[in-house]
Amino acid sequence: MSDLFQNSAAKQDSYSAQDIEVLEGLEPVRRRPGMYIGGTDDRALHHLVAEILDNAMDEAVAGHASRIDLDLSADGTVTVRDNGRGIPTDEHPKYPGKSALEVIFTTLHSGGKFSGKVYATSGGLHGVGSAVVNALSDRLHVEVARDRQLFAQTFSRGVPLGPLTPAGAVQNRRGTTVSFHPDAEIFGPDAHFKPERLYRLCRSKAYLYRGVEIRWSCDTALISADSGVPAAEVLHFPNGLLDYLNGTLKSRATVTPLPFAGQADFPGDAGRVEWAIAWPEDDEGFSHTYCNTIPTPLGGTHEVGLRGALTRGIKSYGEMLGNKRAANITADDVMEGATILLSVFIRDPHFQGQTKERLVSADAQKLTESAIKDRFDHWLSGSPDAAKGLIERLIEKAEERARKKAQKEMARKTPTRRLRLPGKLADCSRQSAEDTEIFIVEGDSAGGSAKQARRRDTQAILPLRGKILNVASASVDKLRGNQELADLAQALGCGTGKEFSVDKLRYERVIIMTDADVDGAHIASLLMTFFYREMPGLIQQGHLYLALPPLYRLAGGGNTRYARDDAHKDELMKTVFKSVKGKVEISRFKGLGEMPPAQLKETTMDPSKRTLLRVVVPDQRDPDQKDDVEETKALVESLMGRKPELRFKFITENAKFAQDLDV
Repeated sequence: MSDLFQNSAAKQDSYSAQDIEVLEGLEPVRRRPGMYIGGTDDRALHHLVAEILDNAMDEAVAGHASRIDLDLSADGTVTVRDNGRGIPTDEHPKYPGKSALEVIFTTLHSGGKFSGKVYATSGGLHGVGSAVVNALSDRLHVEVARDRQLFAQTFSRGVPLGPLTPAGAVQNRRGTTVSFHPDAEIFGPDAHFKPERLYRLCRSKAYLYRGVEIRWSCDTALISADSGVPAAEVLHFPNGLLDYLNGTLKSRATVTPLPFAGQADFPGDAGRVEWAIAWPEDDEGFSHTYCNTIPTPLGGTHEVGLRGALTRGIKSYGEMLGNKRAANITADDVMEGATILLSVFIRDPHFQGQTKERLVSADAQKLTESAIKDRFDHWLSGSPDAAKGLIERLIEKAEERARKKAQKEMARKTPTRRLRLPGKLADCSRQSAEDTEIFIVEGDSAGGSAKQARRRDTQAILPLRGKILNVASASVDKLRGNQELADLAQALGCGTGKEFSVDKLRYERVIIMTDADVDGAHIASLLMTFFYREMPGLIQQGHLYLALPPLYRLAGGGNTRYARDDAHKDELMKTVFKSVKGKVEISRFKGLGEMPPAQLKETTMDPSKRTLLRVVVPDQRDPDQKDDVEETKALVESLMGRKPELRFKFITENAKFAQDLDV
């Protein structure tokens, strides 16, 4: 028994020349399609069309074709036709008895794009595209019109069904036509081409090369009613990528009135680059990059060059304006949220893998950056208002990024998940946010009175030290380092900026309670600016209020009343105290800290007696309030922003309306 086991094991462990397989022709492609097209899934299936279409596009980019037809028939056959030079049909010198056409479709690493003599720039570079498509198709038919003669040959699964044969004379026709049907043995019986995907592919190719006209057609039986795909359409875009960008953006608002778009030749006939870039207000962007009309979804060196050109240009222009904060802008701030289209044409590009998803040519970075940088500098200088607006927007992104980083670092430093609150916060005892409120007051003195006057179960008190930072004009470093704002955000618990979540708000009402004088109004305006810029959802969802503490106390004839301001005091004197005999005692409160807790409770904090003003802003989600939203933004920027000239203009235009100034 042991001898039998040993003999069996010896046979299994044997490894000789008989075990070495030699795959002939295109059999390696059929055995391992993933090595050539990345798999056998839906993406790989559609990559077959891209390979054949890219060959036709190479003829167009080389200046030999002006028209490409792509047709999808009802049975799933794709036909690509161009009016280029046509694949050579004469006998190949290395393969006697075989035409060059047959060699191209049956031999890996064959083609006319290796030396660069026939195609200066091309997308198909490995010489495997046509042969791979042939190997993975159960039928493929090629027709070539050259020198007024038509030639044809048919294949099945990479094997010729006959030699290349003349098919008669033709007039007014030239170029190559390839029809193929994918093999169900490779892709499965349910695999089929999607018209929507192929139509988008054709549109992208037409945008990428403005000199070509692509004629799309598809059997109507394959098109669903809601797909938006036409049965036939001529695709031609004389403005190239700019047409694509404008068609994509449509009516969406952008930071700059016009996109940054153009094209440039690389020095020494090294190729050229075309670009179209915009920065939408909604920050919903995309980045589509291409090399020799081949999509590079993973980017690569040409995208790195673009990032460098834009970032260097923005920083240089900001430095020229004297805006030191522009130095904090990074490439991510510039690129994220932007709509980016970039297309380069270069000689002998190097890609990662046969599917060419990333460009790795080292020279592409320097060529792209150098060509775009100069033109971006001129574009910024030619539109100074747009350039300033763009820089301000990117600075906001940089500061938001820094803020998020600081919040993450703070979260990492927190040793436990327990709630951390500012030490000077006198919190309420109720655990839920329902019917609770936090009073934001100025100084420890006012805080002391408020703490004695409050309802401990539902009212919290947070005293601030003097006037807080003006967030509309402060840098991100100052915002990060401001303890008062950090305490305020920590007490509310709902986060700031894009991290804001109303569901995490610890109180139902946030009440600003400051002195009833000019200084108090200024502090209230700074706080409202903070909430408007950092927590707009707090205002939009009705959680922010202003308390109305009295400025005067009037007593006489057995009556005691409180007046909010001078006008209210005069009104009370003319009504309530009109018939009082003797002197009416009028006392002015120097501040909330000077008001006895009982009076503060009675006049300002008792929900049954007080008056609150809810702070409201136009709803940016309502299209009917769009103008009001923009007007509010402009007003906040004028009064609280970084440009003193806007404040001076506002004061000059509105000083005539000011009366009874309390200075």
